[in-house]
Amino acid sequence: MDVSDYIGSVASEGERFASAAEQGELTVPIESCPGWTMRELVCHLGMIHLWAAANVAFPEPDWLDVEELPDLVRYWPDLAAGGYPADADLVAWYRETLANLVDVLKSAPADVDAFTFLPAPSPLTMWARRQASEIAIHRFDAERARGIDTHFEPHFAADMLDELLSGFTPRTRPAEVETAQVIGVQTADTGDVWYVTIGPERTETARHGDTADLALSGSAAELYLLLWNRTADSSVAMTGNVDLMAHWHGNVRVRWS
Repeated sequence: MDVSDYIGSVASEGERFASAAEQGELTVPIESCPGWTMRELVCHLGMIHLWAAANVAFPEPDWLDVEELPDLVRYWPDLAAGGYPADADLVAWYRETLANLVDVLKSAPADVDAFTFLPAPSPLTMWARRQASEIAIHRFDAERARGIDTHFEPHFAADMLDELLSGFTPRTRPAEVETAQVIGVQTADTGDVWYVTIGPERTETARHGDTADLALSGSAAELYLLLWNRTADSSVAMTGNVDLMAHWHGNVRVRWS
């Protein structure tokens, strides 16, 4: 996928998220985000869009340190001032943050010198890909809360899975293991392969390898959801040391540092 593909996915995934969010009360709980309702999920994603857009539109040597919506007022006063809207207006506000993000990504120079925190061919690619993945996984959360059947196109799911395995997973804290353990991941529908080595000093991901202590095989979408800790009853085939999945579920999370 290239930058234009990612931006297109940001737009389409964002609209699917908004469509799910507006199909009922915003008080419905989000199973995969304990303690959150749909309202918290919409607020979170809208704020993330404003933060990501600000990092691209107003690039700094480091990422913008933002904790609350008011921290973004100086960048997007029309969207961040006054706090989050009431429930009746919240999804419409979310769509505005999405449109703002898409506009920033489309209008940014291809060589924009924005801060990055994951490997990518360019800063613009990283931010577009990161937002596509952020929306996609939360679109799943929202659709599941509404009882909507969720699907991911195989190559999109494989790309989003690669961001997790090659980008975020090596940032995981050192594991409490005596010897390195390898998880092999293979998508049955796209033919992608990853080897994740979990060791006492670091976690590393490679696209080639020989053997694995635990081999996972399934569709790209199934693996994407399983490894994002979204499905406990996955149909992914597991061969080898299945106890490694308990380690994964307990330790692999998106981290900023």
